[in-house]
Amino acid sequence: MKSARRVWLAPAYVLHQYPYRDTSRIVEVFTSDYGRLTLFARGANGPKSTLRGVLRPFQRMLVSWSGKGEACQLVTAEIDGLATSFSPNRLMSGFYLNELLLKLTERCDPHPEIFHSYSACVQGLCNGELEEPTLRRFEKRLLNDLGYGLELANTCEGLPVEPGRYYRFAAERGLQPCAAETPGAVCGRSLVDLQAESFVDARSLRDAKRMLRSAIDACLDGRTLKCREVALALRQREPPDSRQHSRRDEFAYPEGV
Repeated sequence: MKSARRVWLAPAYVLHQYPYRDTSRIVEVFTSDYGRLTLFARGANGPKSTLRGVLRPFQRMLVSWSGKGEACQLVTAEIDGLATSFSPNRLMSGFYLNELLLKLTERCDPHPEIFHSYSACVQGLCNGELEEPTLRRFEKRLLNDLGYGLELANTCEGLPVEPGRYYRFAAERGLQPCAAETPGAVCGRSLVDLQAESFVDARSLRDAKRMLRSAIDACLDGRTLKCREVALALRQREPPDSRQHSRRDEFAYPEGV
């Protein structure tokens, strides 16, 4: 039997939470040193609870908990640093980040490098950095840190990628040279840009999104992302003129998700 433990003031973010009984919550948090945890926040919805304004998404916190096993009891939580918030038009991207961590990380599996990348991405989105490049960098780093990083410098046959050529990407095989008109073809220059995490134009972003989405889908192993379903539903509710504009500019809509 595992012995009870106490952890104090660990850096963390709330990924998801839902009500539990009358006044409590079950909170999924992502911590720097302990990975993803499920914590019971007893009385968090009570009128006098100090947790009500603290347990919110995209806010860096310091949390303390006690217990044993995978689900422990939250003892305290406090804001770490400045209060942060997303503008309404970026909330979907924030929820997308959280869903990626919920679906692609294991409980109690520490990934301090992913925590750092997530923190930097959240802060960048809060500070007004360009949404698409910020999300693409996070996706690339997340795959690398999970052990599923993309081979961007060489083809599956070991030949170096040439900026002027075109390639077809398959998550299970890697890069293969192809003709420019091949469906899904990615420009070699886009691969160089993705390797450097420098997105100089719309084509680089479009190609990076296509490749990273394919790699992430392979990691999801058939599971769907709710954020994508919500984004698609919202797109379908747009006026026809607006949808036509979104098709012309794939990144005008919060479809980093």
